Amino acid sequence: MQLTLRRALGERRVIDSAGFRKEGVVKSAARVLMVLELFDVLCREASVTEIAELLTFPQSSTSVLLRSMVALGYLKYNKSTRAYIPTAKVSLLGLWLNGPVLKDGEVLQVMERINRQTDLCTVLAARNRTQAQYIHVIQRRSADRTFVIKGVLRSLIASSVGYCFLADDGDAEIKRLAVRINSEEPQAEERVSLAALMAEIARVRQNGYAMTTGLVTRDGGMISMPLPVRVGGERLVIGVGGLSDHLIAHKDAIVAIMRDEMRGFSVADEAGD
Repeated sequence: MQLTLRRALGERRVIDSAGFRKEGVVKSAARVLMVLELFDVLCREASVTEIAELLTFPQSSTSVLLRSMVALGYLKYNKSTRAYIPTAKVSLLGLWLNGPVLKDGEVLQVMERINRQTDLCTVLAARNRTQAQYIHVIQRRSADRTFVIKGVLRSLIASSVGYCFLADDGDAEIKRLAVRINSEEPQAEERVSLAALMAEIARVRQNGYAMTTGLVTRDGGMISMPLPVRVGGERLVIGVGGLSDHLIAHKDAIVAIMRDEMRGFSVADEAGD
């Protein structure tokens, strides 16, 4: 899927296209959401053949699925190009949730400013059970970039965004979660040292941000910082990703930009802490 997505997007590098795969859910429901997520990545029309190829779905069932989404008003079919695209109905879904994020746009404005000042990919992450999920991504503007897919999942115990979420939890809860995640990891080398994890969490609590390099993507890294208030009662984290060497060399400047933008953040905590 990496190769076909790179070709479809015209990108040299695409990070973790496997993020589309969701385990333990009803297949038909997952496929509908995966189609919508794919359009969010492509930002253009796509034919049934391309959609089936990119998502590795059978073409016959993909055609039936897309026709059903057209009938329900979520997709529009262009007869001249024989391609599909989401309707305005899709863009209106969820506007009632996290109003300051989606309607007033203050969080997105903060992300835009961080992205512009750092010229690095900027992500917004939310907690999703034992993982963190990128719910919004602003790509690096430069031509030479690594394309990060919205919807990608990261382990809470092995990512900078995950460390920021865990820093809010008590030590006992973090340890229980780490033991659970490690027990579900079949590869011994992928299991996380509890002592190392707690040391990372201690650094996040002290510094107010997390930085990882080469942990998830070879030669890549991320600096993450939690928003100072909850949005709709939910803790969100902003991350800035790029090549490890660049992040290490410019860490202080990047952290200063993020802190400055976070300091000016004023969305009210709707549900309280």
